[in-house]
Amino acid sequence: MIRVELPGHLRTLAGVSGEVTLEVEGQTTVRTVLDALEERHPMLRGTIRDQRTGERRAFLRFFACEEDLSHEGLDVVLPEAVAAGREPLLVIGAVAGGQWV
Repeated sequence: MIRVELPGHLRTLAGVSGEVTLEVEGQTTVRTVLDALEERHPMLRGTIRDQRTGERRAFLRFFACEEDLSHEGLDVVLPEAVAAGREPLLVIGAVAGGQWV
């Protein structure tokens, strides 16, 4: 069982109130987790990955075991703690904006 924590706006879109639990077949990568997530919650297609390219959307980040996996590519194997369900895969909305004065 894989645990996935989504940002609030994606939880609302998917109609879930907490973290999502998924079963993933085969190797546990970011791609296989997102495939399972989008299969279970089809309304999320195109929100995390671009529908045309399949790549991560620019303002979302992936974290596992306090490690930023956002630039590792979607086929990066997730840590054992995530694959075993002890730690969640975090999908986090990046913070961007203005200039500090």
